[in-house]
Amino acid sequence: MKLYPLRFNPVYSYRIWGGDKLKTVLNKNYQEESIGESWEVSDIKDNETKVAEGSLEGQTLKQLIKKFKGDFVGNSVYRSFGNNFPLLIKFIDAKTPLSIQVHPSNKLAKQRHNSFGKNEMWYVLQAQENAELIVGFSKKIEKESYQAHLKDSTLTEILNIEKVDKGDTFYIPTGRVHAIGAGVLLAEIQQTSNITYRIYDYDRVDAKTGEKRELHTELAMDAIDYNAYKDYRTVYSISDNVSIKLVHSPYFNTNIISISETMDMDYSKIDSFVIYMCVEGKLEVDYNNTSYNLQMGETLVIPAVINQLKLVGTKAKLLEIYL
Repeated sequence: MKLYPLRFNPVYSYRIWGGDKLKTVLNKNYQEESIGESWEVSDIKDNETKVAEGSLEGQTLKQLIKKFKGDFVGNSVYRSFGNNFPLLIKFIDAKTPLSIQVHPSNKLAKQRHNSFGKNEMWYVLQAQENAELIVGFSKKIEKESYQAHLKDSTLTEILNIEKVDKGDTFYIPTGRVHAIGAGVLLAEIQQTSNITYRIYDYDRVDAKTGEKRELHTELAMDAIDYNAYKDYRTVYSISDNVSIKLVHSPYFNTNIISISETMDMDYSKIDSFVIYMCVEGKLEVDYNNTSYNLQMGETLVIPAVINQLKLVGTKAKLLEIYL
C-alpha cells in the first residue's frame, strides 16, 4: 500500500460558545447545534480522525504511523514522537466568547498530566465588525494583583485586547492568558494536547448540563506568564505564489501561500509531513496523476515521502504547516 495526500473526516465538538459558521461558511456536514470546533487532524484519545478516502480509508493517525513510520511523518519526527502525531489541527467558530484560559508548559504538563504542553497559533478566517481576541496582559502584573482582579471579576481590565480582522495571526505560547472573542472564525494549529486551564467563564451556565463549567484557577496560577509584551500580533506581508513565513516555533512551522497560478512544490529538504489548510478560495493539489480538490475549510495531509506536487488555482490561500 502506498501513501498519498490524505483527507481526514473531521471530529465535531459541541461547545457552550459554538455557532453555525463551521456549517454555513466552511460547509461542514453535521446536524448538531452549537458546534464550536472541527478537529481536522487529531490523535487525541477518543477523538481520533480517520482517513476519509482511498485505499487507506478508515485508518487513524496512529495506525498510519505504525505502518509507515518515517515515510508518513518524517524520520526525524518519528525519532522524536514515535507513534504519536505531534499536532492537532482545528477550525474554531466562536458565537460567544470562549473562557479566559491558559495552557501549561511542556514541563508542567508532563509533571501534572503526563502530556505535552499546548503552544498554539491562530489565523483569523472571518471576524464580525469589532470582533476581539484576548492575548496576554496589557502591562506586567504581579500575581497578587492578578488574584485580586480575578476575585473582583475585573480581569479584562488588565488583559490585552486586540481588534481583529481576516488574516490576523497570533502565536500563543504556553503561559499566555488568552481567549477568542464573539464573532471570530479561525484556524488553530497546536501541539497534540487537550490540557486547558479555565480561569474565568463569565459566570455562564451550560444549557446542556444546567451547571457552570469547571474553573482551574489554582492550577493556572503557576502556569501563567505575568509579563507584558510589545507585539502580540504576527506581522507579515503576503506575496502571490510564494511561501511566506507566519509562525516558526520549536513546535511547528506555519507559512501562508497565496495562489494565483500553478505552483510546483518541492519538499525534498523537509523531513516532515506537510499539512495544507485552505483558508480562502479553492484549488487542486496534483500528485501522481491524481487531483485532490481543496476548498476553504478543508485540510489535506501530505506524507513526508511525497516530495513533489503541484498546487493549481487562481485565487486561493493555504496555510502550510510542518515540523
